[in-house]
Amino acid sequence: MRTTGWLLVLLGLMGGLWPAAAQLHVSTDTGRALPSTAPPSGLDGAGALFYVAGGAATLHNVPRGEAPVRRLPLRTPLTRLSCGKKRCRVRTDAGREGYVAADALSNVWLRVSKSRRRLYVYRGATRAQTVRADMAYNSFADKQRNGSQGRPDHWRTPEGIFYVVHKNPRSRFYKALVLNYPKVEDARRGLNNGLISRAQYKAIEQAQEEHRMPPMNTPLGGWIEIHGDGTGDATAWTQGCVAVPNSVMDRLWPQVRVGTPVLVE
Repeated sequence: MRTTGWLLVLLGLMGGLWPAAAQLHVSTDTGRALPSTAPPSGLDGAGALFYVAGGAATLHNVPRGEAPVRRLPLRTPLTRLSCGKKRCRVRTDAGREGYVAADALSNVWLRVSKSRRRLYVYRGATRAQTVRADMAYNSFADKQRNGSQGRPDHWRTPEGIFYVVHKNPRSRFYKALVLNYPKVEDARRGLNNGLISRAQYKAIEQAQEEHRMPPMNTPLGGWIEIHGDGTGDATAWTQGCVAVPNSVMDRLWPQVRVGTPVLVE
């Protein structure tokens, strides 16, 4: 599937719809840091799809931040109509227009290719950066359960669509972006296969509904991260995480927020 197709899937699962005519624009500069603000026009400008990042936001009737209308949960998709320094005019999926804080919006998303051992950073439809990344000990198979010294074959990175549920600035691997694995679909499989209990399933389900970290210590495994201390040589040594050099993590850190979508394929 082309990357444009994956973008449609990502945004579709977030509850939004990318314009049908959207095409992917790829930057030829693969080593640069992401810009601090989105481009002023085109797919990243007026009419572009963004999402609520960092936490819940409030939709207001007026740009001064008065007359609150409704609370917008984390990862709510919004069409950005115009934007100033502090406030952006947006439209919800239901067609309601209003204003939100400019720093509550993001259009950054990440894509991990296990076979190519690459991390791709996108801003909207533009690929802004390509990074050589270290992968799991078993970088070919999908994750089914937790790995261990006795089961190193299960040190795998799960495949699918996730999001950054937590940022750990004091990770044992420099800094870490924690993904929301296991999800309900993983818990359902684990329950059907007798790996987890009904109580563990319900705990994972509730965490997903509340946009918080799921239980990480079940037989399904957990603590799947994009973290630092990577070699930069695209090797395979982690226990399921994606590792990038610390210099890359420093560039990612201010751009990737809680709620940022992550596609692992």
